[in-house]
Parts: sequence; structure tokens; C-alpha cells
Amino acid sequence: MRFDLDMPAWKWPFYVARHPFEGFDDLRWKKAYSMKVAWVIVIAFFIISVAKAQLTGFLFNETYVKVFNVVPYFSSSVILFLTWVVGNWSLCTLFDGEGTMKRIFCVSAYALVPYLITQVICIAASNVLLRTESGFMFFFQYLGLAWSVVLMISAMKTVHQYSLPKTLAAIVFTVVAMAIILFLAVLLLTLFQQVFVFGYAIYTELLYRFSI
Repeated sequence: MRFDLDMPAWKWPFYVARHPFEGFDDLRWKKAYSMKVAWVIVIAFFIISVAKAQLTGFLFNETYVKVFNVVPYFSSSVILFLTWVVGNWSLCTLFDGEGTMKRIFCVSAYALVPYLITQVICIAASNVLLRTESGFMFFFQYLGLAWSVVLMISAMKTVHQYSLPKTLAAIVFTVVAMAIILFLAVLLLTLFQQVFVFGYAIYTELLYRFSI
């Protein structure tokens, strides 16, 4: 039984999760993309990443830090997601992809829903399960990840109107583009940091010279 396609924007991510092959076609046909809903999912991605590190039961938690730093979690969730969107849009524009940045952003966020749901289940289960029962957690983790991968492939295929082989190739090259973007971003930040340190050293030296 199919849902009524005239549904609120917040229901679409769950609809496409339950209908991985025709859901994104329906979404494209109805033009029901919602940036607000997509941003909520991306923010949830960040929050769940932090929760996984801080709230996972001690028997299963391999993350140990003396001082909590939110930057690595923000980088591995929000920044990584935005890099995916920019990389995919930049690459697929060259290969006649029909997806706009808004559509790529929305469908990519919607594809994360199964992964996020299973992560919440695993965080909760880690506080009540024994280590000998870890197989249940691993099952849900890999199930959510595999489900989201299938959704992402379906999303990219639909939003760009590619064939399946071209979709898989586009995803592989998007990952390569992400690596290049991140490398250039780190290089640029390192350069700015060196310039700042050099400028600050000159400033302190001049301040010292004028003070004596």
C-alpha cells in the first residue's frame, strides 16, 4: 500500500526510506524537496555523532578523550556531508547530471535517515546489552549503513537521471573529488595559519621595538 503523495515535507524522508527504488522518483515528480527538513537531518547527523561518542555504553565505547572537542564530530558529519554535496554537484555538472545543488543536498540528507535511526537504536542498546550480545548491535549498524547506501545510489540515479553503471561511477569519482577538496582545504588553512603566525610574529617584534 503506497502513501498519499500529497504528504507533509517531514514525511518524505521516511517514505523514500521505505520505498528506496520508486520513492525518489515520486519525490522528483512532486518536487517535494525541503531544505528545512534536509537541514534538520544533517543537524541530527551531527548530534547523533556526538551522542555516539558520549552516550554509548562503556562496554562498547572505544572513544576516550580527557577533554571533549566538538570540532572532529562537526567535521566528520556536517563538513563531510557538505563536501559530498559540493563534490557531487561539481562533478555531475560536467557529466550532464540534471541535479541541482538543492536537490542533491535534499536527497543525500534523506538517504541518511536509516543510518541515523539504527545509530540511535545502537546507542540505546549499548547501555543494556552485554559484550557477548554485540552481534545484535553490529547487525543493526551494518543494516542501517547498507540501507542508506542503497538509498544514496537510488537518489543519485534519480536526481541526475543516470543509468546504474554511470551512477556508480559518479559516486566513485565524487569520493575522489571529496578527497581533493578536503586536501586543498587543509592546504589552504595551513597556509593561512602560517601567514597569520608570521604576521603576528612581525607585529609582536615591532611592538617590542617601539616599546623600548
